[in-house]
Amino acid sequence: MAEGEKALLERLDSFDAGTRRQALRDILGMVESGGISIPPVKAESNLHYHTFFSFNANGWSPSRIAWESLKYGLEISGIVDFDVLDGMDEFLDVGELLGLKTTVGLETRVFINELSDKVISSPNEPGVAYFMASGCYRHPKPGSRAEQILLSMRNTARDRNLAMVERINAYLNPITLSYDADVTPLTPAGNATERHLLLAYDLKAKSVLGGDAAKVAAFWAVKLGITPDEASALIADTPKFHDKMRAKLMKYGGVGYIAPESGSFPAIEDAVRMIHGMGAIPTATWLDGTNPGEEDAMAYLELLISKGVRAANIIPDRNWNIKDPEQKAIKTRKLKEFIEACRHFNMPVIAGTEMNKAGLPFVDNFSAPELAPYADDFMTGARCIYGHTALARYASFGYLSEESMAAFGEDWKARNSFFAKAGAALQTEASIAQIMKEK
Repeated sequence: MAEGEKALLERLDSFDAGTRRQALRDILGMVESGGISIPPVKAESNLHYHTFFSFNANGWSPSRIAWESLKYGLEISGIVDFDVLDGMDEFLDVGELLGLKTTVGLETRVFINELSDKVISSPNEPGVAYFMASGCYRHPKPGSRAEQILLSMRNTARDRNLAMVERINAYLNPITLSYDADVTPLTPAGNATERHLLLAYDLKAKSVLGGDAAKVAAFWAVKLGITPDEASALIADTPKFHDKMRAKLMKYGGVGYIAPESGSFPAIEDAVRMIHGMGAIPTATWLDGTNPGEEDAMAYLELLISKGVRAANIIPDRNWNIKDPEQKAIKTRKLKEFIEACRHFNMPVIAGTEMNKAGLPFVDNFSAPELAPYADDFMTGARCIYGHTALARYASFGYLSEESMAAFGEDWKARNSFFAKAGAALQTEASIAQIMKEK
């Protein structure tokens, strides 16, 4: 990578939006002058990148993700952040500037009353499931119920973080955090996640202990219940170190764990109402089918469809790229069951890698034998979500809009075919006008 391009990429991750915008213009100048080449578009997609507005392991902004997607040759790129739409406008605008097809999602957790006694996709938390809005393109109307629910998600997450920090500070003393001084500066809009807390505690220990590697290892050895040698080895591998910290400090049974209470997460009905209020698509997020709430894919999706869910999201890398042969066999079988259930219900299914942890691939390997049978499902789903996004923005014809319901009714197969065709063809407002004539 040329030195000039490297410096531009660093500016592309600045917390200042103006700096990011100018860096993008400068990069495009290098493209136009021939200094940077752009490859042909590949039939590949990733609709689940987290940005630095929640947590990206590389610290990438929406603009950086869009640029890296273009330079890779992705056909469609999508971001998903926890509890916020802070990166939405930037990502959609930059997509237009780059000529890249972009989508936006929002991820949260919801409570499903019918499964209150079953673990679903949030470990050790019965009734709690990860959940998404796909195809976001507008903010909730000011003063609307949708806006209130979205704001409550952000506030609830912050309150939970504050409570965790208080408990963890007591355990790690004298390594203690000030939430406002040590945590919120790690993210541009103050929307901190557990991964920001892990990074903050990691940095604080090194700072307080003067960067002395032996002292740092000794401290974490005591607090994590391991030997100093084990601590030294872990600290050298940041992803594994943070996973160990997270298990000991934040997850179920950890010193800072906050058990869900009534109202900790919105009811799925409220989340669906909010998503409809934004013109987006309520989307199931599937873990791996091994927990009681997910093990019967047909029954699970049937329940979610009755709540208004019409699409599904998978992080496939964790369902096939597994060393243990027995676990791999189980999870690849459950993956097949889930994809077949999505096909049965005519639900678009999208996929992606989160990049909220170091070492995750930039794009799923759809050519791997375990994923190849579903590559068309993932690309069709991605095109469907992009088709919805483009038509909703420019023709008021979103996937679940009144106009779409009037045109397709309950014929989900025909609706999917139309929006996938639109997503494959659309790139300009002129092409949008042509597609609308064909609906």
